[in-house]
Amino acid sequence: MNFGANSVIFGRAKNLRNNQTFAEKLLWSRLRNNQLGVRFRRQHPVANFVVDFFCHTHQLVIEVDGNVHLDKTVQIEDQTKTESLVGLGLTVVRFTNQQVIEDIEMVIAQIKNILLQLKP
Repeated sequence: MNFGANSVIFGRAKNLRNNQTFAEKLLWSRLRNNQLGVRFRRQHPVANFVVDFFCHTHQLVIEVDGNVHLDKTVQIEDQTKTESLVGLGLTVVRFTNQQVIEDIEMVIAQIKNILLQLKP
């Protein structure tokens, strides 16, 4: 489930869980406790990365991107991360902080749709 993540990645994940952004907290409030019929983990170690949200049964990664992700260097890192995660057989979906904050219902609807398309 962690795809070989090491102790450094686990430590980073713990730190990120303790310092979530507002958008991450908002989305987590809608994903936690199996509200969508599946279990999600937040700030979960996967290989050399920490993903914002992970559904093991559907192999789904959800990333929530803030303004820092507008930086060209960060965009390249994001692309590399996405390609690596897809290479592990995971599906990756990205939302912006703005999408989560301004239209959480649309975000949840899209996540539900993706879950329906993925086979557990």
